[in-house]
Amino acid sequence: MTIRDSIALRYSYNDLTRNKGVNLALIVILVFSAFLMATGSMVIERVLSSMDQFFDEARPPHFLQMHKGAYDRAELERFASEHPEIDAWLIEEMLGYDSAAIAWERSSTGEGGDLADSLIDNLFVTQNAEFDFLLDENGSIPRPDAGEVYVPVAYREQFGIEVGDLLRVQTAEGVQELRVEGFVRDSQMASSLSQSTRFLISEDDFAAMSAAGGAIPEIIVEYRLTDTSLVQDFQTAYESDDALPKNGESVPYQLLRIVNALSDGLVAAALMFASLLLVAIALLNARFVIRGTLEDEVRQIGAMKAIGLPNRTISGLYLAKYRAMTFLACVVGGLLAIAAAQMLTRTVQVDYGAAEVDLVSVLVPVLALAFVYVFVIAICRRVFGKIRRIEVVNALVHGSTLDDRQTARRAAREVKRVRRTSLAAFGGGNLNRRLALLDLRAEARQWVLIPIVMFLAAVLMTLPMNLLSTLSDPAFVTFMGSPESDLRADLEFSEDVDAVHGDLLAAMSADEGLENVRAFANVLYETEGEEGWEVLRVDVGDFSSAAMPFIEGGPPGTGEIALSVMNAEKYGLATGDEILVRLDGEPSNLTVSGVYQDITGGGLSAKMQGEVDAGAASYTVFADTAAGADTAELVAEYADAFPSAKVTPMREFMEQTLSYVTDAVRNAALLTFAFGLGVALVITSLFLKLRLTRDRQKMGMLSAVGFSTNELIAQVRGKTLAAVVVGTVLGSVFAATGGESVAGSLLALAGLGIVDLEFLPNPWLVYLAYPLLLISAGYLGAVFLTSRLRGADKSSWLRG
Repeated sequence: MTIRDSIALRYSYNDLTRNKGVNLALIVILVFSAFLMATGSMVIERVLSSMDQFFDEARPPHFLQMHKGAYDRAELERFASEHPEIDAWLIEEMLGYDSAAIAWERSSTGEGGDLADSLIDNLFVTQNAEFDFLLDENGSIPRPDAGEVYVPVAYREQFGIEVGDLLRVQTAEGVQELRVEGFVRDSQMASSLSQSTRFLISEDDFAAMSAAGGAIPEIIVEYRLTDTSLVQDFQTAYESDDALPKNGESVPYQLLRIVNALSDGLVAAALMFASLLLVAIALLNARFVIRGTLEDEVRQIGAMKAIGLPNRTISGLYLAKYRAMTFLACVVGGLLAIAAAQMLTRTVQVDYGAAEVDLVSVLVPVLALAFVYVFVIAICRRVFGKIRRIEVVNALVHGSTLDDRQTARRAAREVKRVRRTSLAAFGGGNLNRRLALLDLRAEARQWVLIPIVMFLAAVLMTLPMNLLSTLSDPAFVTFMGSPESDLRADLEFSEDVDAVHGDLLAAMSADEGLENVRAFANVLYETEGEEGWEVLRVDVGDFSSAAMPFIEGGPPGTGEIALSVMNAEKYGLATGDEILVRLDGEPSNLTVSGVYQDITGGGLSAKMQGEVDAGAASYTVFADTAAGADTAELVAEYADAFPSAKVTPMREFMEQTLSYVTDAVRNAALLTFAFGLGVALVITSLFLKLRLTRDRQKMGMLSAVGFSTNELIAQVRGKTLAAVVVGTVLGSVFAATGGESVAGSLLALAGLGIVDLEFLPNPWLVYLAYPLLLISAGYLGAVFLTSRLRGADKSSWLRG
């Protein structure tokens, strides 16, 4: 160890022990910053690693097409023979049951229930032979024997089903009883954004349940390609072939990964965003402390320069403390992040399994912490660069860090300050308040730290909560391409779907318990793509009163069509452009009336004004409940009357569809809320501790001329409250305006079909309760620090 290193270490130790409160506050903020950055990076790494490992084991399809109804297997074989890029393909047969038709019982305790609370489709399948495997919790490929069933892991979490329980499925001929042998993870349908989930049974049980009736049969046509970069062209080729089954959603591999990673990815993004805000707060405070240190120790710096120590040596002496503090904060933050990442990725481990810890798992958080360390030290080094401009004479004689030119400029500012703070124009009133305001105005450059920190803390607390309330709001259904309503009824393929649609619509329209009944048909049009005609799914109905938000244009009229964001991007169209479509071979030109946001079905949808009573692929009827009517009773009534219709309450439908995302964002919102309040309290206390030390002479003079201790305390608290309020209000306003762009940009990067997010906040919470709590936390720091003034020796203040 060199002499310089020894001196630096000794100085760092002495300064850390001498200014314990200030240094502890800085370390706390740096720990928060390192903790969040490391946690966010670890969550991202764990999600991607777990997903990669799971996808390698489960081998999901690169392209899949769901379908209900008849299909021609020979055409699928013909298509496969024409595309050498297909590595493997299969047709998975499935039996769909309503959740109310599935019950469970634990014979040892008598506990039991049904799955009626689940609003998603329950599909019973057999294990595939080549790819798209359902995996058990050990990552193995289970193959159940007759009478056994493997249940989705999500149902274990939701209903508490255990191994050994009996699962009873109501078929047309009676109850099929199966024993729960284990739980399976599904690479296709793990996310709540998927509207289906799969149960794994034996081939014998599948044949028996199929023969028994009562289920809705459907298939998934699945393809593995030789190269995933060919997926988009392959999807276009599939959809442009009229002979292939298409009555259902098509999902490419990229969307499968995005949907699976979305919820935990949002948490990671929110934590890393919060970390950047905290790094900014830490640097603001470090800059403030460093400047104060240079001013307090300018004579020592002048003496060191006078004896010939280089600027770099002097800077290194002071920088050593910040190196030690930042390194310690990164170590502590990294250790805390290990436990936090485990907690935040619990759902990932349940759905995909825990990936093995390898070199990348260690390098990712280490690099994130290294980024925090290097960034903080680089900024501190830049602030310490001011030592180069300190002149020896000014430092030793005047105790000033300024050169002659800066001294002249400061003198000019002091003259202006005296004029601004003059009491000559004081016309009476509260002199104490007047002095506080004049002092706050004169020293605005120093006090601006508090408003900036409170601004960042308000943004840190408010943005995740605004995103959470938006995702939880019933109006968010409009971002899913649907009008806001109380209930919906879905009619998919069946032999009498048109007749059932007519009867259902007539019954709901005549029901006094329902109002604003709207019916929409999903029609499979075709449009020209890059490689010929391809499927364009169009919802046809009355959109004049659907109250859907459009980011461009408006709802379609006669001869017009509205496109989702992703379809508009896919075909390179905007409002006013024309698009050629055809139905049953009949082409027509339509004008694009507007562009809207949609996150369902891969975000590829369109809407046309009109009425379709027959020939549609599926129908959806929306309705609102009249005053005094009970939505749950109406849902049950129509579900019994029309068993082929899937009738669901919209609020519960939204909650279950977005449950993974909202649960993840809720965790992030709670973390950032706690950190925001903690930052407000710690930073206010740190700032005031330094200000009170430096303002002792000023307070001593005010005390000498007759101001009481309570009046001096009131001045400090008043200035603090004003600074805290200004920063909090500005932060809340920014979160409500510019914050939408920040959150919208993050969602746009996900490629889900949302490019312009409009917050649907809880105003009482984020614009009243949150600001009041933040202001209270900041003011509490002032109360705590200033309460010590009552027992202080006032005479010592005059000595500085």
